[in-house]
Amino acid sequence: MNKIPLDIETIPGQAAAVLDALRADAEAEKAECRAPGNYKDPEKIAANIAEQHAAIDAAVMDKWRKTSFDGAYGQIAVVSFAIDGGEPLKVWNEDWQHPQAEHFLLHSLREVMHDTIKPQTELAAQIIGHNVSAFDLRFLVQRSMILGVKPHPVLARAAACKPWETDRVYDTMVQWAGVGSRISLDKLCKALGIPGKGDLDGSKVWDYVQAGRIAEVADYCADDVRKVWAVYQRMTFARVEVLEDVPA
Repeated sequence: MNKIPLDIETIPGQAAAVLDALRADAEAEKAECRAPGNYKDPEKIAANIAEQHAAIDAAVMDKWRKTSFDGAYGQIAVVSFAIDGGEPLKVWNEDWQHPQAEHFLLHSLREVMHDTIKPQTELAAQIIGHNVSAFDLRFLVQRSMILGVKPHPVLARAAACKPWETDRVYDTMVQWAGVGSRISLDKLCKALGIPGKGDLDGSKVWDYVQAGRIAEVADYCADDVRKVWAVYQRMTFARVEVLEDVPA
């Protein structure tokens, strides 16, 4: 069985239509703004409405950043995976602003997986990841559907599995915290005595990408794959430390 630790990094939707739709929603929301009923002074009324409009405008960019976590609008920037604990492979595009960048990435991912996963082991492959069932796999398949790029069969089968079907998908978050509960990968690593994350985390990915540091994001993604593999080994007792001088 191929055991495949996997992680993705995502950024806000880069299509102009995404931000345009959010702005259109904001304009509709502004049209409904009213000052409190006890306001009588026209200047105070205008100032209150202007304040509401400013808050709505500010919220637009916050909502746009959050499309990073929505497969309907966000964009995959990096995918990393490994085979049976080997060195992680990284799939990403330096020219992430290209209109077809994500399309190229998904095609490349399919080809790289085709080249590294033996056909005779596909049916027995197991995807491993942290929150991989609810996020990574779902996001990958959603973006593949939208862009018309058929995902590798291993990903497609894993995405259709329930979180507790551990023969196909081993979700370290679910197996530790239970379905519906959460624990960060960093916290889980520390609990298991595995080095946690460094300065970069998921909340900073977009800042790094737009600053021209996507290569660092790719390295960060690959490091998460290594951490997930280490966590998986501890959680499945594949790597158990032997204690000396244990009392009888």
